[in-house]
Amino acid sequence: MECFIIVTVLWVFSVCIHEFGHAIVAYKGGDYTVVEKGYLTMNPLNYTHPVYSILMPVIFIMLGGIGLPGGAVYINHHLLRSRYWDTAVSFAGPGMNIILVIIIGTCFHLGIIPADPTKLSTISMAFLLQLEISSILLCLLPIPPLDGFQAIAPWLPTDARQKAFEFSNIGMFVVFLALWYVPPINDAFWTIVHWSTMMLGVDPYWGYLGHQAFQFWRN
Repeated sequence: MECFIIVTVLWVFSVCIHEFGHAIVAYKGGDYTVVEKGYLTMNPLNYTHPVYSILMPVIFIMLGGIGLPGGAVYINHHLLRSRYWDTAVSFAGPGMNIILVIIIGTCFHLGIIPADPTKLSTISMAFLLQLEISSILLCLLPIPPLDGFQAIAPWLPTDARQKAFEFSNIGMFVVFLALWYVPPINDAFWTIVHWSTMMLGVDPYWGYLGHQAFQFWRN
């Protein structure tokens, strides 16, 4: 239960950081409306969407230990000064997750987080680290409505962009099915996650233990 609380609270914080990244770059790029919408306050309630913020992220974490950023910030793209800013806004969210991954990895490297799988802090943070890495991979997929597609959308013809966004829900459904029911894709995804974890000096098995502890209802 303790692991569930630790990881959930920190994950909500990371979602806020992710969405704040989108908002602050949008503000710098010309969208002044993010201020009045409260997107620069780091208030989780301002980023909440009942499906994308609560239902889907919880399902992904509970079933597969995959981090799905669930915030929702509404950017006025017409106010952005250029397509370059539009692309930068999309990349800013995953960029914040990358910073968090580096911070967590550094904490392991410096011993701030102990390299001891018998400790709750170790397995909880290792699991959170894998959630962050998996989140980055998902975000960068060029599939609507993920950030990877949002980044290239400004450079597409208007009709193609609009038609693609119409299939956003189907896109997420396809991603969901592929990750769970297509072994080569599932294997490739987790190979990258585990390899990235090891490159940061963290044993992927600690993340597995953290996921098991997170699912306290199975214990």
